[in-house]
Amino acid sequence: MSALPSQGIGVGLIGLGFMGRTHAACFAASGRAHIIATFERNPDALHAATGANNLDTGSALAAAALAHTRRATSIDELLADARIALVSITTPTDSHVELALRALEAGKHVLVEKPVSLDPAAIRRIGACATAHGLLAMPAHCMRFWPSWIVMREALQSEHYGRPLRARFQRMGQAPSWSKDFYLDDARSGGAAIDLHIHDADYIRAVFGEPTAVHATGSRRHIQTTYSFASGVHVEAEGAWVDDAAFEFVMAAVIECERGTLDFCLGREPELVLTREGVSTPIAVPTGSGYEGEINALLDAILSGARAAPVSMEDAAKTQELLNRELASLAQ
Repeated sequence: MSALPSQGIGVGLIGLGFMGRTHAACFAASGRAHIIATFERNPDALHAATGANNLDTGSALAAAALAHTRRATSIDELLADARIALVSITTPTDSHVELALRALEAGKHVLVEKPVSLDPAAIRRIGACATAHGLLAMPAHCMRFWPSWIVMREALQSEHYGRPLRARFQRMGQAPSWSKDFYLDDARSGGAAIDLHIHDADYIRAVFGEPTAVHATGSRRHIQTTYSFASGVHVEAEGAWVDDAAFEFVMAAVIECERGTLDFCLGREPELVLTREGVSTPIAVPTGSGYEGEINALLDAILSGARAAPVSMEDAAKTQELLNRELASLAQ
């Protein structure tokens, strides 16, 4: 395995589009990683939309971190650099598996943007390769690390407000105006039903377990799914790309429990509140984003010599299987 430089974990970035720059900012902010080299096949990537879905992902910090970083002329050149211990892959979904396997074979840990692949079996191949080489391979399922959503998950799993009864998740954003040849090709991206809705589907699995049944309506552009669970909790989730370029991104969750309702809305102040007996009380949460959280969790795992990533490729494969169940229901 590649050595860890004195400045922290050596990082190689493959892909410098919106999410690549988001990862760059998070690595720079961590204080425990050093971006050694990058590779980007598309010369226009750095000029792509930087404010996707109105989320502040630290573009200024990314620009500063990348200003003097070496640009590799090929992926092989980047992977050959012994100073790089971790490779972040933020390219289109249909390139993830090949790149992840190449990086693991080169002795690098990998962080792979979601969706890792539209094929659960291919995701499992990445996990098996990582295990065989004693390396960590982690899918970038950021909602598991979003501060407010960590607080909600802990409250639900401990039944702090009683047993969860009903939950609704909503995630809607502008249809991608960048990389349209990828995002608007359902065969490559999976559409909003996969590329956007995956965040809520993965979180629902992580919190409530595997659904006994799913029922989806709408389309790959705008999907609404109802999940049934053995516990009896009723869960719904909506994910959509909206044509209106002025549409404000919506990320929301309302979870009703026996002794109160958790209500999250991105951008609202406060973002997370508990409503009980007609009184709404703000819930304090740590600062930061799920992007920072996932990257810090992986850096912690590498530095501590952990044998398993904070989120596994098996988790990613099972979430993709759930999404495939939703698509099968949609087609009926």
